[in-house]
Amino acid sequence: MEQKIAIITGANGGMGSTLVRDVSKAGFKVIMACQSIQRATPTFERLKKETQGDIELWPLDLASFESIKNFVTEFQKQYQHIDLLLNNAGTLCHKPERTAENYEKTVGVNYLGHYVLTHSLLPLMGKGTRVVNMVSLTVRYGHLKPTLFQPVDNKHFNRFVTYSDSKKAFFYFTMDAAEAWADKGITVNCADPGIVSTNIIRMGNKVIDKLCDIIYRPLIKTPTQGASTMLRLALDPTLEGKTGGLYANKTQQKVKSKLLNSPERVMLRELTAEITQKHGFNF
Repeated sequence: MEQKIAIITGANGGMGSTLVRDVSKAGFKVIMACQSIQRATPTFERLKKETQGDIELWPLDLASFESIKNFVTEFQKQYQHIDLLLNNAGTLCHKPERTAENYEKTVGVNYLGHYVLTHSLLPLMGKGTRVVNMVSLTVRYGHLKPTLFQPVDNKHFNRFVTYSDSKKAFFYFTMDAAEAWADKGITVNCADPGIVSTNIIRMGNKVIDKLCDIIYRPLIKTPTQGASTMLRLALDPTLEGKTGGLYANKTQQKVKSKLLNSPERVMLRELTAEITQKHGFNF
C-alpha cells in the first residue's frame, strides 16, 4: 500500500508540532514546511526521535511567491501525489510589513501564500485528499475592502483588524475551494482553534507579555487542545467526504448565510485572480 503524504505549514510552532506528531503517528510521511530551517531544526529533530516516523524538514516562506514555487517544484520532482495538506502557518505582525512581492504581510502569509501553495499543489490531489485551513474566531469580525492587499503605514495599521481580515479571506477561500473541487473528491474544511497559548498572541511588550504568561495563558487552550479540531478534520474517518465546513471544538459550526453570501467574497475572488495572474499563476 502506497504511503500517504502530508504537508504541514508552520510545522515547528506550538500547534504545528502537535499536528506533525499525530499525523506522523497515523502513518503519514510528513513534510514540515517551515519559514526558517534553523529555527525549526530542534523541533524537527525532537519529533523525529519522539515518533520514529518518516518526517522531512523543507524550507517554505509563504511571504514569497518564489519560495512557494521552489517548494512545489521540488515536491513535484519527488512525489506524485499529496493526501493531506494542513495550512496551519499564520502570522500576526506587530507593525506594517510587506511580502517579497510588496503585499501586506499578514494577509500575504495567512491568506495569499496559502492560496498560491494550495492551488499549485492541486494537480497532485485526487479523490480522498483532505485540505484543512486554520482560521480563527475572528473570521466573523473581518471587513474586506479593495485595499486588502495594499501595504499601509504605521498610522493606519491595526494588527488585529488586519489579522481578522486575513482569516476571513482564508475562510472564503475554503468555501470556494470546497465548492470547486467537490467533484474531484477533494475535501476542504477550516478549523477554528479558539484562543490558544502560542507565540502569536504576544504583544511585543516585555511587561505585558510576562503578565500574560502568568495570568492569561493558564486560562486558555494549550497548543495540543488548539490543534485538536484540525487533527479531527485531518484524520477522522467519519468525516470522509465532508467538505465546506467551519469547525470549532471538533464540531461543525453553523455559518450564517449573510457571511457566506457577502459581496466581499466575490470581490476577494476577483482581487486574488488579478494578483495571481499578474505574477504568472494560471489557476
